[in-house]
Amino acid sequence: MNAEDRADHFIGRLDAAAAAVEQKLDALLAPSTLKGEIERPARLLEAIRYATLGGGKRLRPFLVIESAALFGLSGEGPLRAGCALEMVHCYSLVHDDLPAMDDDDLRRGRPTAHKAFDEATAILAGDALLTYAFDVLADPATHPDAAVRANLVLALARAAGLGGMVGGQALDLAAESAQKPLNQQEILTLQAMKTGALLRFAVDAGAILGAADQRQAATLTRYGAALGAAFQVADDILDAEGDAAALGKRAGKDAERGKATLVGLLGLEAAKARRDALVEEAIAALEETGLGDATATLAEAARFVALRNS
Repeated sequence: MNAEDRADHFIGRLDAAAAAVEQKLDALLAPSTLKGEIERPARLLEAIRYATLGGGKRLRPFLVIESAALFGLSGEGPLRAGCALEMVHCYSLVHDDLPAMDDDDLRRGRPTAHKAFDEATAILAGDALLTYAFDVLADPATHPDAAVRANLVLALARAAGLGGMVGGQALDLAAESAQKPLNQQEILTLQAMKTGALLRFAVDAGAILGAADQRQAATLTRYGAALGAAFQVADDILDAEGDAAALGKRAGKDAERGKATLVGLLGLEAAKARRDALVEEAIAALEETGLGDATATLAEAARFVALRNS
């Protein structure tokens, strides 16, 4: 399969996964209550659905689905785990867009949740999505083995929380007003937490669901870490070079706010070289899984992360 065919095959699988995720999220975010729930307030649910449905490439759940597929697992379990991860990702976007955080008015080409509704409703929508994600993972419908479900919950909590995404956001905000610019290692740590942790969890989740052996799980973690780092560098490059119409959000905001990025520290060309090296690092990790051609789609995902335009 040549490069063009590989890319087309990847896009087809990405689109199919996105459609399945959209359908499952739509069902999970329906007005009907679950056992133990009392009511789903209409306006809050509308805001949650606004923030979650109808947008995004669904890369994170795609990585869960494809990683689980390496071990012969498909269907409801990986799909639900991917939806749980997407809920955490969408919650983070809602909260990041708030005036107290990154103060953005546009997301995916339309008003951000706090602009479309109000700040209080946006905060509550994010809170509800975060909580619901763990509900979905803990449900036996995700996996019949309670130990597997517990491992998923633990891994996502650590990726999303104090030592992961939330901690990374705190470091990001602190860097904006720091007296001394962050050095390269500090930026890498921030980005590994804020962006990389959830992408790494995506492939870790597939390994947990698929009962990967210790070596395979470790190499997938390395892949996820390199992919996450490449994704963030590519995002920084897009912010510097892209336009708002393509990005679906305001371009150039990193420089405006004094964000700590590798583009700002190293310059565009060095940042691009690092992005490309990280993609190769991710692909090399896949080769060490011993799973051969089965990893081709994940390898293409790494290339996609580097070449995307939004």
